[in-house]
Amino acid sequence: MEFDDSTPLAKELASLSRRRKAVAELDFRKPSRTRVFSVTNQKGGVGKTTTTVNLAAALALNGMRVLVIDLDPQGNASSALGVNIREGGVGIYDVLIGDARLGEVIVPSAENDQLYCAPSSIDLAGAEIELVSLPSREYRLWQAIDSLSQDRETHFDFIFIDCPPSLGLLTVNAFVAAHEVLIPIQCEYYALEGLSQLLKNILLINDQLNPDLCLSAILLTMYDARTRLSEEVADEVRSHFTEETLQAVIPRTVRIAEAPSYGQSVIAYDPGSKGAISYIEAAAELSQREEHHGR
Repeated sequence: MEFDDSTPLAKELASLSRRRKAVAELDFRKPSRTRVFSVTNQKGGVGKTTTTVNLAAALALNGMRVLVIDLDPQGNASSALGVNIREGGVGIYDVLIGDARLGEVIVPSAENDQLYCAPSSIDLAGAEIELVSLPSREYRLWQAIDSLSQDRETHFDFIFIDCPPSLGLLTVNAFVAAHEVLIPIQCEYYALEGLSQLLKNILLINDQLNPDLCLSAILLTMYDARTRLSEEVADEVRSHFTEETLQAVIPRTVRIAEAPSYGQSVIAYDPGSKGAISYIEAAAELSQREEHHGR
């Protein structure tokens, strides 16, 4: 039986093969100072945690020292990195309320010795209320990261803060602590819904709490090349945010969805898959972008 290399499947396989070879040649740029990203979108189910974990894993795989701060009470980023707090253990909640230093709660991820996590816990769900009465409530995370940065032995090239899908006090802490905002946007109907409010909030943070914060990157996720809708959404996002939108696009794949159930990133779970390659491409592109530093 003769193989038909003109079919859509054959073309896709050929493209994937070329990309597998190309990722080995990608240039990853080590930053001069720690780059701190807040990964946020108040819409749920857009691939926010998946993006946080896999960008971090891709950068760690390519020589960067990376920390993921899991600020979402659901703790999905922690479990996806194989990190879970046992009962009585300390996590990012303890850091926010002042019972622990950030360096005391950081745990290495099993999949890469360059990848670390400051894990979430169920206690974080009540942190929004507890933080209200604390002094400098919006600056708690920034103070923790700033204190950590004074210790040269715990230097990180990249810090990714995985935010809850809301614009509450936890997300405000992430915005104040970060230099850059990365917004994952799914290529589906209503993709841009709520984005204008999110951008307004970033401007408010600029005016009142963190003048150095900027929208650094937008990453298109859950892209399905078989549908016209995905293409239309991608075109619309790129037309509104030409400079900010990364060229790399994350496809909707089974492998990306499966990986967290094994306590792994897709980079470790299936490194040759379309999803893993897409995240490695996005991570390389992100590392090459101009650094944004403040304070």
